[in-house]
Amino acid sequence: MVTEAPPFWWTKPDWRAYALWPVSRLYGLIAGRRMRKGRRLAVPVPVICVGNFTVGGAGKTPTAIAIARAAKARGLKPGFLSRGYGGSLDVTTVVDPHHHRARAVGDEPLLLAREALTVISRRRAKGAMKLVEEGADLIIMDDGFQSAQLVFDYALLVIDTRRGIGNGHLVPGGPVRAPLAEQMRQASALLAIGDGAAADRLIRQAARAGKAIHPATLVTVGADDLEGEVVMAWSGIADNEKFFRTVNETGAHLYVTRSFPDHHYLSDDEAAEILDHAEAHSYQLVTTAKDSVRLGGGHGRSEELKEKSRVIEVEIRFDDPKGPDAIIDAAIANARRRKLQGIGKA
Repeated sequence: MVTEAPPFWWTKPDWRAYALWPVSRLYGLIAGRRMRKGRRLAVPVPVICVGNFTVGGAGKTPTAIAIARAAKARGLKPGFLSRGYGGSLDVTTVVDPHHHRARAVGDEPLLLAREALTVISRRRAKGAMKLVEEGADLIIMDDGFQSAQLVFDYALLVIDTRRGIGNGHLVPGGPVRAPLAEQMRQASALLAIGDGAAADRLIRQAARAGKAIHPATLVTVGADDLEGEVVMAWSGIADNEKFFRTVNETGAHLYVTRSFPDHHYLSDDEAAEILDHAEAHSYQLVTTAKDSVRLGGGHGRSEELKEKSRVIEVEIRFDDPKGPDAIIDAAIANARRRKLQGIGKA
């Protein structure tokens, strides 16, 4: 799976997208068939998959966290399942946020593990069973919608309404992970984040197909005191511009930015350049939680950068506060129904 989105994916289709169309078509045929024909394992507990239509960040991880918090408030024990992208471990592992480093387990799993039991596994079915063994009574998958390894009881596809699905072409000509018709067929609902119009057509299509639409907003937490501050922002996430917009929305004066690829580990020279530039101009450094955890366990300038960078935390707020509970209720009901019908066996 391609993980770094070239800029032309997010503009009107041009000659590059059309030149790659034969490869995109082949990719789509394979991805669609895998989604339709994949051998899925059914586990004994409800499974909620938080995914998206495209390569690149749309807000899956904060969405998964919002659902987990709602589950914990109800007395449930949710468990996160992640592939652990960006980490070196290739064995099924329970993530310990106090012991593991991002280079071993990945940056997103470390964030998830602060909230609830988290397992990483390249084989998602094996990871799901490990969560069950560890006592989870609700599994929340952070990505994996197109993998066709598990039976989902609820599939929530997250979409950034400012970005939409880019040029609409399949990988490698565009960011779409699998044929939209197949993705829409297997989705339970859409979570539409923001107030943009780029996803309007897709949202209307989902509504006509009877899918629930959950509007939501990405909000900053504890950043009120940044208003008026002169800042330098740096990040290595799927959509750096989205983070920079978030910084501006805090009321800070964003003068300088540094962008890196998603899941990028800074070299000592890169960390030094950021620090030296900020010091020379008296900028307050700001970054994302994902970037900060990747600096954990570092040394030298990386450790200094972690100490001097203010983390801007973000959360997903459903327009309907009961939205997460509705998702959990539907997943529990669907899991009960599939057990009665004998769909799959763990």
